[in-house]
Amino acid sequence: MRKISLFIAMSLDGYIAKPNDDLSFLKLVEKDGEDYGYAEFASRIDTIIVGRKTYDYVVREIGSSHYDNGQRDIYVITKTERPQVGRTIFYTGDLAELAAYLKSGDGKNIYCDGGAEVINELLKYGLIDDFFISVIPVLLGNGTRLFRDGRPEQALEFITAKAFDTGLIQLHYKCKK
Repeated sequence: MRKISLFIAMSLDGYIAKPNDDLSFLKLVEKDGEDYGYAEFASRIDTIIVGRKTYDYVVREIGSSHYDNGQRDIYVITKTERPQVGRTIFYTGDLAELAAYLKSGDGKNIYCDGGAEVINELLKYGLIDDFFISVIPVLLGNGTRLFRDGRPEQALEFITAKAFDTGLIQLHYKCKK
């Protein structure tokens, strides 16, 4: 069975974005030649689930090829219907149903790239299997929280922690089932 994995960065105080969806704090740990394991992680996935705001930001700042490399299915979770573009599907249906459908199919693992609304909806139904969380050495004090109140408690199994010379710490946990 396929897994859904979260691979995301947050501030030490738990924010994935500053107010107004500002991700500039991520630049604090940018370093030439360092991808913090992203390429290895991406080699194990063939499907991406991403919220529309995160998708729009990445396409605007990095480009659509970050998601649509011709080898992955991309499901952009949105409330507004849009036509499919390449392998990018703008999905307006039930997220839990989509996740269960994708997990039951064949293929590599599924990458949840956020944002917080999508992540917390998946957590509500216990649908995230692996957590790769990079902690950026900064206290933001305000913004978009990674984990919101009101979701069920979930026990996690510690897998690894890796420290980088930029001060970033990457944590890997698996969901105990």
